[in-house]
Amino acid sequence: MFLSRWATRSHSGEPQEEERDGLLPQPATLSGSDKPVSDSHRQCSSYPLKKAATNFVYFLGVAAAGYLLFNGSRNGFSAPLGQQMPSSPYMFSGDTTKSNGTHDFKRTVVMVSIDGLRAAYLDRGLTPHLLDISKKGLRAKAMRPIFPTLTFPNHWALMTGLYAESHGIVANNFWDPVLKEEFQYNRIKSAWKPDWWLGEPMWETAERAGVPTANLMWPGPPKTMSNASSTYFVPWKDRVSLGEKLDQILHWIDLPLEERPQLIVAYEPSLDQAGHATGPNSKRVNETLVNVDLFAKHLTEALGARNLNAIVDIIFVSDHGMTDTSHPELIYLDDLIGLDGVNAITHADGWPAMGLRFREDTNVTQHLNALVEGSARHPDKFDVYTRENMPERWHFSDNERIAPIYVVPKIGYVLTTKAIGETGMNKGSHGYDNGAQEMHAMFVAHGPFSYHAKSLANGNRPRKMGWHTACEDTYIMDTFQNVEIYNLVMKLLGIDKASAPNNGTVGFWDQYL
Repeated sequence: MFLSRWATRSHSGEPQEEERDGLLPQPATLSGSDKPVSDSHRQCSSYPLKKAATNFVYFLGVAAAGYLLFNGSRNGFSAPLGQQMPSSPYMFSGDTTKSNGTHDFKRTVVMVSIDGLRAAYLDRGLTPHLLDISKKGLRAKAMRPIFPTLTFPNHWALMTGLYAESHGIVANNFWDPVLKEEFQYNRIKSAWKPDWWLGEPMWETAERAGVPTANLMWPGPPKTMSNASSTYFVPWKDRVSLGEKLDQILHWIDLPLEERPQLIVAYEPSLDQAGHATGPNSKRVNETLVNVDLFAKHLTEALGARNLNAIVDIIFVSDHGMTDTSHPELIYLDDLIGLDGVNAITHADGWPAMGLRFREDTNVTQHLNALVEGSARHPDKFDVYTRENMPERWHFSDNERIAPIYVVPKIGYVLTTKAIGETGMNKGSHGYDNGAQEMHAMFVAHGPFSYHAKSLANGNRPRKMGWHTACEDTYIMDTFQNVEIYNLVMKLLGIDKASAPNNGTVGFWDQYL
């Protein structure tokens, strides 16, 4: 049973049992030879003006913003009596409105996850639009996923700000010895059961705080254990074009104020699917990378055309990276624990890092010792851990769902058996140590948050060329852990006082906000 399940593992990334409608028709066209956004279309003071004129306008803008902050305004910056105004001219509090010239808007966050976009992909010369967006906004060197570096654990970490041991999704598939059930990410009846999903996702926090939300296929359940749900929910459906997703996001943005969601989360799996099928260095991955880059451009430009760049924050993230496994070095479990040991495995959670559970009548200590001895002979190939000696940086021990023995191969190696060999293996994989650069994810932000963060950073470092605008520099944050994202979104929506307990670092975003 163990061998047959392992050999036919699915890598589609999402539940496949049901397909449901719910997206708008007439998808936008995102193919073609679009060129990088020109400087003439920059939102943040990058128009072709002389340096002195630019600096003068910037000075006037700061002065005017300061006046509004101290004196209030009728334009959405005024605050009720006793309410503290935000400290930045780029930001306004979550319960006030600001006009884009034709309609009133509350603070809005759009977060899009592009599954499998390795941080280093941005250095391939194939993402001019994401780089242009990051130049007008900001990006991080990388964003570190949680361990294991798999789709479902990391998407729930992004939603909750929790490590896997706390949010309960410890792999894409795993056994729960308390529930005596197996979580199967690609089966809706299993994956949508609320009992699996611990912690409070950001859309639940927002709804609890009176902020409407929209969920476009983000991995996770439609309802939590507290029966909370998003105001708008579009369930997973395979082969939905980027154009359709763009239309859906803009449809929500264009709703009347009283119906419009202030938090929109969306998910796109095509790059991850390409990476698994053909490897991270393949032509298909590069072509898909160009397509998601165009999607980012079209979304950002559509918001700019609505005069929303100073109102809507866009955050592009990914869940993990990808490494080449087209010609992997094979680690045979048979050689380590024998065929009897392989046949005694009842559950193998995750892959390529694998959590092992053995039959109760098996000498588990004997198998563990054999694995540890094998690792000692080949320390360059794999490591073996129990819940008692997991690396602390993984925060991956304090949960019964975590298998008692974990075998974690090094980059370039995969676990298998003599019977399976390379059958069904992908040409690209993730799930390795989250410290490996190949596993690192992307973070790009654009909007009032990024303008403010760059202004603070520019003001805190010496200048050799005198005054300049916040958009003249590409600001790159240091690599940070993805559990910090939950608190960022809470702050951007102005509901951080309602935040649920999480593993984010207290005060992490204070240097930017």
